[in-house]
Amino acid sequence: MVINIVGLSAIIMLVFLFLNIPVFISVLAGSMVYFAMTPSVPTQIIAQRVLSGMESIPLLAVPFFICAGVFMNYSGVTKRVMNFAEAITGHMPGGLAQVNVLLSTLMGGLSGSNLADAAMQSKMIVPEMEKKGFSKSFSSVVTASSAMITPLIPPGIAMIIYGSIANVSIGKLFIAGIGPGLLLCLSMMALVSYISKKRGYMPIRETRIKGREFGAALKQAALPLFLPVIIIGGIRLGIFTPTEAGSVAIVYALFLGIMYKEMTMKEVVIGIKETITSTASIMLIVGAASAFAWILTKERIPQHITEFIVSTITNKYIFLIAVNIFLIFVGMFIEGNASMIVLVPLLAPVARAYGIDDIQFAMIFIFNSAIGALSPPMGTLMFVTCGITKCKIKDFIREAIPFYILLIVCLMLITFVPIFSTGIVDLFY
Repeated sequence: MVINIVGLSAIIMLVFLFLNIPVFISVLAGSMVYFAMTPSVPTQIIAQRVLSGMESIPLLAVPFFICAGVFMNYSGVTKRVMNFAEAITGHMPGGLAQVNVLLSTLMGGLSGSNLADAAMQSKMIVPEMEKKGFSKSFSSVVTASSAMITPLIPPGIAMIIYGSIANVSIGKLFIAGIGPGLLLCLSMMALVSYISKKRGYMPIRETRIKGREFGAALKQAALPLFLPVIIIGGIRLGIFTPTEAGSVAIVYALFLGIMYKEMTMKEVVIGIKETITSTASIMLIVGAASAFAWILTKERIPQHITEFIVSTITNKYIFLIAVNIFLIFVGMFIEGNASMIVLVPLLAPVARAYGIDDIQFAMIFIFNSAIGALSPPMGTLMFVTCGITKCKIKDFIREAIPFYILLIVCLMLITFVPIFSTGIVDLFY
């Protein structure tokens, strides 16, 4: 009877999500069904769980890093980092497309949000790419797919949420993301180079940049690019916690804004407003999901699922393949943070039972969520990018096929070659 009620709650939640009803309302509706149909459980618990779910200390890092990323955009950092990316990749085939990919990688350590990165580059780089002869669909696909690197490079918001839900070290997750992020960056640059050669997309310049010009570009971008080093180094040396690192990032962003003299008090106020609205949307989801997670824990659903899967699937590699297929399918319909909040409490204990490293499974989960954000019919990255560039969805999907293949190859490497996700962590710890 209890399992049936929980199942009904989950079905209602999923139906609401598929109907594109706001995530926090969908999750809260599923929880309320359980409390309404279980008289023995006091209804006030749902309010308690929602509030306690948002009071988690590690989640304080979310508004801090969002604010730091917003301030970075207003402080002139993006322009300097873009010039540096152009200095490195301008001589490669498809010059501006290469700049697009590298800029996402470099900005990943500054913004932490793939949607913010995709929106920014859709406005900044795609019009320039079209002027240089790149097709609108190719420019849009490169922008959206390279934005997938952002949640992998520290300090990604997805890592903070995953760590707080699964009780995994956020500092280790930050470091672990470097491997998959670099893997995706380098492989995507190779694919862009191959496509550009076939289509005749020209580099920005014929020769490599000279030492003096490179030094000038590096000097401009050095201070912004030093932020991830400060964050990871400070956490590893025990100077501050991942949560405190977020406040350090804000102070550093303000320092850059004052130093470059490009951020006014008006922009600081606008940045704070953007931070509040972005944080509120995330925290509403976290609070609603906390109530649903309490229901799952009370009814021992994760334990039942673990016992069933372990007794059915005896090989951890088959389990990982099944999880990848399932998460990619879910990601096509449900936003990444929402699926993480609902599914991590269910799948992380099962992965642990198979002896899969917590950090490796976190990278697999986050990478799958990133692929889902690019995939039809509900991919948020796809819609944000196409909404700004005015690219038709059918043209985007057709152009994205080689990139989807590349993403699956990278996913298999992260899944079955643990060194990509745990190698750097082992070096640091």
